[in-house]
Amino acid sequence: MAVKKTAKKVGKKGVKKGDVYKCSVCGLVVTVDETCGCVDTCDIICCEKPMKAKK
Repeated sequence: MAVKKTAKKVGKKGVKKGDVYKCSVCGLVVTVDETCGCVDTCDIICCEKPMKAKK
């Protein structure tokens, strides 16, 4: 039986329009221009790792 992995939540505030995330592996930067409105907020994944909010 395979174990199913789930993404961790970004945080209580979630992802908002205008938030900027950067990949720590390749340096790709993503700016959120539209939110999906999902109840559960998941990580934005790049290079198989969660992207971190750029401050």
